Amino acid sequence: MQDPQTAALLRPREGERLVFDGNPVLNGRVTHYCPGCHHGIAHRLVSEVLHELGVAERTILVASVGCATFTYDYFNVDGLEAPHGRACAVATGVRRARPEAVVFTYQGDGDMAAIGLAESLHAANRGEKITTIFINNTVYGMTGGQMAPTTLVGQKTTTTRQGRSLSNEGGPVRLTEIMAQLQGVAYAERCALDSVKHVLAAKRAVRKAFEAQIAGLGFGFVELLAGCPTNWHLDPVAANRRIAEVMIPVFPLGVFKDASGTGGAKAREVPRD
Repeated sequence: MQDPQTAALLRPREGERLVFDGNPVLNGRVTHYCPGCHHGIAHRLVSEVLHELGVAERTILVASVGCATFTYDYFNVDGLEAPHGRACAVATGVRRARPEAVVFTYQGDGDMAAIGLAESLHAANRGEKITTIFINNTVYGMTGGQMAPTTLVGQKTTTTRQGRSLSNEGGPVRLTEIMAQLQGVAYAERCALDSVKHVLAAKRAVRKAFEAQIAGLGFGFVELLAGCPTNWHLDPVAANRRIAEVMIPVFPLGVFKDASGTGGAKAREVPRD
């Protein structure tokens, strides 16, 4: 059901003509995210998919510590907060207790790929019928810009002042490739949010991941390469350029697993232009 604030924002004023409609899964609150942050785009994609699939009324969101905690402020779906890194574990309990529900987690790279790695991998390996939206911006965004598991070699953070060293901290974790190897994973794709073309591809991936859950195929996983201009010390335009020129070569885009029969298990790269 659309809240009054959202309805008021979407209602055309005198002399205006509605050319782009909103969807009732997102409310009308003004975003608090930093300029150039891609969380808002990710929210939009997920909300549109839930609305188009007609499952918002039975959807339950699970997120944990990090910028993901603010997801509840914007989605008009039921939700609950998990301890840091434990969103997949909590989502497992929710989905098993409420098998009729559509359950998704929304997690950052520090949350899912560091403290929550064990819970995430085991939920995926068991084939839990949940969907995970994984935001990879190569840094701990909320807590001060520390090195994350996905931080690139040479990237300077508050805990790698000279840049991440391959010999000292190891290389970045490529979580989509790991997920694709697990038997319980039905869908795994990596997308980016730096351009219109990539955003459209990301929406298709999000839809496929939810469809895999709804069809009972298993765990759906979508990694979204996103920007964190504040902790990267870049303006939004430069942050988008960094995704295209620096991140994508390290984290190639494409479908790494599709058990639905409509795509291959081999990765296909999405054009970068």
